[in-house]
Amino acid sequence: MKCGRNMGFSEYADHDAVGLSDLVRRREVSPADLLEAAIERVERHNERLNAVVHRAYDDARRVAAGSLPDGPLRGVPFLLKDLNLDAAGMPRTDGSVALRDRVPAEDAELVRRHRAAGLVIFGKTNTPEFGITGTTEGRLFGPCRNPWNPDHIAGGSSGGAAAAVASGMVPFAHASDGMGSIRIPASCCGLFGMKISRDRNPWWPEDVMRALPLSVHHCVSRSVRDSAALLDATGFAEPRAPWAPPPKQRPYLEELSREPGRLRVAFSAERPDGRPLHPEVKAAVEEAAHLVESLGHAVEERSLPINQMLLYIALTPVASANMAAAVAEISERLGRELREDELEPLTWSIVRSGRSVSGVQALRGMRWLARLVREVAAFFEEVDVHLTPVMATPPPRIGHIDPLAPDPALLHQRQAESFPFTAPFNMTGQPAMSVPLAWSSDGLPIGMQFVARYGEEATLFRLAGQLEQARPWRRRHPPIWG
Repeated sequence: MKCGRNMGFSEYADHDAVGLSDLVRRREVSPADLLEAAIERVERHNERLNAVVHRAYDDARRVAAGSLPDGPLRGVPFLLKDLNLDAAGMPRTDGSVALRDRVPAEDAELVRRHRAAGLVIFGKTNTPEFGITGTTEGRLFGPCRNPWNPDHIAGGSSGGAAAAVASGMVPFAHASDGMGSIRIPASCCGLFGMKISRDRNPWWPEDVMRALPLSVHHCVSRSVRDSAALLDATGFAEPRAPWAPPPKQRPYLEELSREPGRLRVAFSAERPDGRPLHPEVKAAVEEAAHLVESLGHAVEERSLPINQMLLYIALTPVASANMAAAVAEISERLGRELREDELEPLTWSIVRSGRSVSGVQALRGMRWLARLVREVAAFFEEVDVHLTPVMATPPPRIGHIDPLAPDPALLHQRQAESFPFTAPFNMTGQPAMSVPLAWSSDGLPIGMQFVARYGEEATLFRLAGQLEQARPWRRRHPPIWG
């Protein structure tokens, strides 16, 4: 296939991934043309944003010029997050100096599915060390900045992915979510972000992640249908997955045009810890509740009936022991103990705490978390969807949550101030999405979180389709765009 024209920026960015693949299918543009358009945008914006940390242009050009699989997203440029995902021949650092020389020899199963869908992978995006923080700042790569205002965070840990999509480098990008790491960057950057149900997408070969099964892989996108299309291509169970969710009834792309029915929606405009919510965020969630009601749904104000303090008391020893185990495995692979300068101060503080956790403490924490799942499941017997803000504040400034600061306690406090809403649903494994429905008075996005029962991505996609039609956001662009 050879196309005789070169796409200008507005034409490339006017299409989402599904639209670009349709152009390729109709032979109106070639995969090589799309790739060069994406590379041009990376080179134009990345110096200011620091979103892309590894470029694989030459390999991608060979792929784009060759015989791509005839998948549903054929020819669309795509970026991978540099965390917990192997791509053959591309560095995988997990954002850490300790792993800066690691280069996997084969693709993870999810990357195989990305390639089979026809995506052209041409780089990797910025992430904080081991994805720990809700901001993408760190020693190895430096801070990733928000296209709406570069003095503010792009969120974490998928901040590089979100900045790349929001600035128009790519229509969507791979992202992952362990405590909010898809939803928080989507909220910060004015994007759609779906945290899928546990094990909806494959983990192989990272089966160790199932020891503390909080994380999932998917994407951040400008359109809802791109998220649905990608999950249709990748979201089927691994043959050996231990906790595969219920299979979907039909393609998620078809769900977007289906009526969701009259949903019972509970919303909360209060922080779980009882402290005041930022006034602009509070106004935004109340307006979102009115919008949902205007779409014909039954809406009531009702908070999630769990004790968030107990939740974090239960999680802390489990998560810190898990991090200590991960670092021990890195040391084993390297054949030596890690030096002080190879991990950031925040990571070392978690590792040292984890080394002192007893088996009894860890298992008691796991038991409390199991009770939490039952409590939340009972709540969702009475409601279909739970609505909260994604964040309690608009995106903070760069440096406010600093993983290199010498006081980890202050960092944890500031994370708790900004990100109190997302973590419970990683622990329960439920699907949850960030929808860009509001902006602050100074022009920063404020995302709304919608949560459904385990395995019910279809419910969220139907509702997202309604919301996108009622309050379209794709034509609202940040200053760093084009």
